[in-house]
Amino acid sequence: MKFVEEIVVEEFLPTVRSMLAGELRERDLTQSEVAAVLGISQSAVSKYAHGDVTINRQITDDPRVESLVAELGAGLATGDTTPVQALIELEILIRDLEGGGDVLTGLHEQAVPELAEYESSFRVHDPESDLRAGERVLSSLRRGLRILENASGFAGLIPAVGSNLVACTPDAAGVDDVAGVPGRIFDVKGKATVPGDPEFGVSEHVASILLAARRHGADASAAANIKYDRQIVDTLAGRGHVTAEFDGSDDVTSSVGAAIESQPDATVLYQTGGMGIEPITYVLGSDAESVADTVRSLL
Repeated sequence: MKFVEEIVVEEFLPTVRSMLAGELRERDLTQSEVAAVLGISQSAVSKYAHGDVTINRQITDDPRVESLVAELGAGLATGDTTPVQALIELEILIRDLEGGGDVLTGLHEQAVPELAEYESSFRVHDPESDLRAGERVLSSLRRGLRILENASGFAGLIPAVGSNLVACTPDAAGVDDVAGVPGRIFDVKGKATVPGDPEFGVSEHVASILLAARRHGADASAAANIKYDRQIVDTLAGRGHVTAEFDGSDDVTSSVGAAIESQPDATVLYQTGGMGIEPITYVLGSDAESVADTVRSLL
């Protein structure tokens, strides 16, 4: 009797760890850094590097394995992908490869030939789990924040109250489903400063704008706030963005809802300020990277 989980442990894990270690080493990570990222010992990394671990060519040659290992290697090396997200993606790949007639099923049938006469599937993980969705949002935010941090002149677009870049899960219902920068992004001596790694539930204002827009029909999953300037709004409109003004002195979420209902395709919302209220522009988009790219295009 041999379980498919044994095939995963004996064949899949050593093979994929070896492939990931190779990807990370090619991206100039040290053996110590590779060990920390993969959660293994340096001696294990050394064995992978010297080919002392047997790998399964049926697994290495599978296009899905090759593609995911390359994607995770790049993300883990830059920090855009966390070890938790990598684990989730690999777990889901395992379930895909365990589907009837697939790689791990074939290896299982080779070990237990009697299984070949049965049609079975060992899928136990949900590919659309909330955890996976959340990790993807955080990964997107990290990439978007890197775009803004590396954009020369971005600090000049940050309003006095600070900026934030936020993104939400597909079924976001409240601020806890929206991730953003804790404490906001501020201009510190001409440099945009991100005080911490993005988290869920740390943005109230920009998150509420995004949620209000979504509730009234906006097709957006991310948003950022920057300073208001008529030229900024006109520039974005000239590039094809639909703009809509809302009254920042009234109930903001209701005003945003009314603006979206009047301009359902709006991707730029703005309010020109009032007594004690700073004028602000909000850029909406499908994900954090696209919002960051739009902001960067203004520089």
